Amino acid sequence: MIGKSTIKLINSLGLKKYRTKENLFLVEGDKMVGEVLQSELEVEILVVTDHFLQQNVLPPNSAKRIIEVDQKTLKKISLLQHPQYSLAVCQIPEKNNSEIEIGNNLSIYLDGIQDPGNMGTIIRICDWYGVDRLFCSPDCVDWYNPKVIQASMGSFNRVESVSCEFEPLFKLAEQYNVPVFGAFMKGENIYQQELPARAVLVMGNEGKGIRPVIEKQIKNRLSIPNFSTNAVKAESLNVSVATAIICSEFKRNYSK
Repeated sequence: MIGKSTIKLINSLGLKKYRTKENLFLVEGDKMVGEVLQSELEVEILVVTDHFLQQNVLPPNSAKRIIEVDQKTLKKISLLQHPQYSLAVCQIPEKNNSEIEIGNNLSIYLDGIQDPGNMGTIIRICDWYGVDRLFCSPDCVDWYNPKVIQASMGSFNRVESVSCEFEPLFKLAEQYNVPVFGAFMKGENIYQQELPARAVLVMGNEGKGIRPVIEKQIKNRLSIPNFSTNAVKAESLNVSVATAIICSEFKRNYSK
């Protein structure tokens, strides 16, 4: 049996102000819930159906509260149109963003990414290409937005997020001679560049690109050429698609 107050809490986590107030976020989907239960995240509430319990062995002390419901009830609680058989309410882990560090491989800075689907996909791309540190401008979409979590397919728990302005990151890159690259519509053909193993890559907002104050500080401008022979061509690539292509080229150069 699940109480009305618990249902109200779960539904409220679709909004950032309540995630911040409660210091909680929502994870849905059996695969991701299973990963969360095996991780170091603290699970406050685990809501499961009998089907999930039959298919999965819960780790000891997997959650502070475990509530079993039927599929009809789970569908009413879920923020998804077609939920599976479980959801987890997790504590937002404490993070110390006072110290910014640049790793020994590729780091990415997201400048004003607003679409949660793009953010989640970029997190997943970082996980795939071994980019373990993702810097986000303060106006980026919330890391713990349910749609970001969903699109990341569990990668949110394996990629480090750092919320910061660009300036301190840029100064640190200068201090350690780490080159800063940016993705632009007009820049050097990425397929003709020798790309280093250690670098900072800036990806801009979906509609506006990299803001001018940051653009002025970027000397290495990369562009993905358009190979279309059509008279009317696509204006641009989706930012998550572009991120994947550029990450692939950085890793390919390093693997030569």
